[in-house]
Amino acid sequence: MSVDTILVAVRDVDDQTPLLDAVVDVATPTDASIVLARAYDEEEFEKRVDELDFDGSPSTDEVARRSQSVRDAARVLQDADIEHTVRGVVGEAGTAFVELADVLDPDLLYVQGKGRNPTGKALFGSTAQTVLLNAPCPVTFVRS
Repeated sequence: MSVDTILVAVRDVDDQTPLLDAVVDVATPTDASIVLARAYDEEEFEKRVDELDFDGSPSTDEVARRSQSVRDAARVLQDADIEHTVRGVVGEAGTAFVELADVLDPDLLYVQGKGRNPTGKALFGSTAQTVLLNAPCPVTFVRS
């Protein structure tokens, strides 16, 4: 299987290093292009738009490009000389990442998670679990 496109689910976590190290390890030898995806729920998206003081109505991609977590991830990819683009989506994170994967048809999808127990997932939900169970492509889970 050739790897041309990798979708990376970027979230606001304390340390994206494990996720980005795994992505760089695969993208470098395959010369894959990366799509950094950032999901927002409706309320968070509107809050970000207000905070960032855009002229007019920005696209979700524009808002995502200005996200600190996306900028940090982009810097790591730039340092590794890996081509990337940024996509922003609005909706429940797990579902939004799966829907974006349906549209983009990536070869791989990377998601980072906390490694919670089943009870924690049932109580709080799990973006990673939604992606793992519903993505249209192979998914690599990277533990925080």
